[in-house]
Amino acid sequence: MIKIAVMVSGGGTNLQALIDAQKSGVLHSGKIELVVSNKENAYALQRAENAGVKNVVLLKKNYAGQEAFEDAILSVLHENGIELIVLAGFMSILSKHFTDAYKDRILNVHPALIPSFCGEGFYGLKVHEAALEKGVKVTGATVHFVNEIPDGGKIIMQKAVSVLPGDTPEILQKRVMQEAEWIILPQATEYVSNQLLNDKN
Repeated sequence: MIKIAVMVSGGGTNLQALIDAQKSGVLHSGKIELVVSNKENAYALQRAENAGVKNVVLLKKNYAGQEAFEDAILSVLHENGIELIVLAGFMSILSKHFTDAYKDRILNVHPALIPSFCGEGFYGLKVHEAALEKGVKVTGATVHFVNEIPDGGKIIMQKAVSVLPGDTPEILQKRVMQEAEWIILPQATEYVSNQLLNDKN
C-alpha cells in the first residue's frame, strides 16, 4: 500500500473522512501512516490518536523561516517513507521548494469548483461568503494536485453542490463538506494511490 501523510491545522473533519474511508475499504490502495499538524491544539491530532495513527506537531515559529520549516516536514515525511501527501485543512501555503519534492504527490481539497473562488486569500468561510455574494446557484468542492500556485494544480475530481435560498456561509460550508469534500477527497486519494501503486509494480 502507498504510505500516506495527512497534513492538518484544525478540526480534521476531512482527516476523519479519510480514516472512515480506510475503515470502509473505499481507500484500500493507500494507508494513512502519519498526521502532521502545524498547530499544537488541532483537534485533528485527537482524531489521529483515536485511529491509532502516528502524529507529529511542527510549529513554524520554531524554525528560522519557511524553508527550514518545510525541510523539517520533509525530513519527517522521508523518515516515515511517505509517498503521498493529503492536505486536509492545512493552513500554510507551501513553496515550490516543498511541492517539487513531492511533484504530483500532494493532494488538496478546495471548497469550491475551481477556477471559481480560489487562489490566494480564498480559504475556509471566505470561499462560501464569496460564492453567496456572487449569487451562484451551484458550488461544490475540488480535489487537485498542489503546486507552488495556490489552488493552481491539475484538477483530479470535482463534485457540485446546490446553493439554497437562505444559505449562510456556515450552512453552505457544512453542505459542501458533507455532500462533496468528504466524498471526493477519499475517492481521489484512492485513485491517486492506485495509480502510484501501478507505477511501482
